[in-house]
This record gives sequence, structure tokens and C-alpha cells, in this order.
Amino acid sequence: MPTITYHQPGGDTQVIELEKPDRIMQAALKNSVPGIVGECGGQAMCATCHVYVREEYLDALPEIGDDEEEMLEVTASERDERRSRLGCQIEVGGSGLEAIEVDVPEEQV
Repeated sequence: MPTITYHQPGGDTQVIELEKPDRIMQAALKNSVPGIVGECGGQAMCATCHVYVREEYLDALPEIGDDEEEMLEVTASERDERRSRLGCQIEVGGSGLEAIEVDVPEEQV
């Protein structure tokens, strides 16, 4: 079963098991994961689903698109050039990525 693990800045961890493929942002909102806002509903237009992907999963991610790249320049928390991604742009389950772990930033807005 695909899983997404969210690591909070204070050390708490929440593991979500997906019944079907879903994006990091959508799964967080459905499961009330703190720190993921998703103001634009997943259109890569607000950067409030910014996450830091753990190193061991970086090679499995899709390329960053132009819209995502632009939004990563305006994140509330500092961008990590290697690990920062928008949760709305990464699907888990069904796309070859069956598990992922992300760190939730201190601030989203």
C-alpha cells in the first residue's frame, strides 16, 4: 500500500496509507496533516504545500515544471535548492513512487 510520511518541525510524524494514488498535498488535507495549507487547491499557484523531500526519494521524483519552479521562489520558509518541492505536484502510488517521506516546513504563509 502506498504511503506518505510527514515529519513535522517539532518531531511528530504522521504516516498516511493511501487506498489509491494521491498527491502529497491532497493526502495531507484529507488527513488533517498540520502545516500543509493548499490554498490554491493544487494548481501550483500558492506554494502553501511546500515540503522538503527526504534525500532517499529525490531520484524517483518527476522533473520540476516551470510553474512549480516559479512558486518555489516565493515559499514562506527558506527554499532548499535540492529538496524543496510543492506537494501538489508529486503523486504517490501508481506512478512508480510507492512511498515518500517529507519534512513539513516551519511556515507556509
